[in-house]
Amino acid sequence: MDLDSLKRKGSWYHALRGIYIFVKNTRNFKFIHLPVYVVILIFGFYFRVSAFEWIALVFCIGFMLVAEAFNSAIEVHMGLTSPEYHPHARDTKDIAAGAVVLSGFVALVVLLIVFLPKILTMLQ
Repeated sequence: MDLDSLKRKGSWYHALRGIYIFVKNTRNFKFIHLPVYVVILIFGFYFRVSAFEWIALVFCIGFMLVAEAFNSAIEVHMGLTSPEYHPHARDTKDIAAGAVVLSGFVALVVLLIVFLPKILTMLQ
């Protein structure tokens, strides 16, 4: 086995370890994101969404996961590099948290576009 393939395997290991750490240590993932994603998937199957709608839903779920993962990474980094209070560290953490909120807002808009007409039709 050559050095490049060993490096690639190491990269995969570290990436998968990062996902494991994110899932294990991110409270929002376990108690907010995961249940919401399950409900979204159930709604998607129940309302028989189109292939395009599935793409939008999966993109929104991925968008939220990536935003939350970046936020978690920034939180860890700020805790390491700025353990004492510093206004720039606070700003950095607040901006990262704001990015999660913004991505959640975008996801909510997409969810409303996909599901609201279906729910309203069902209620009539």
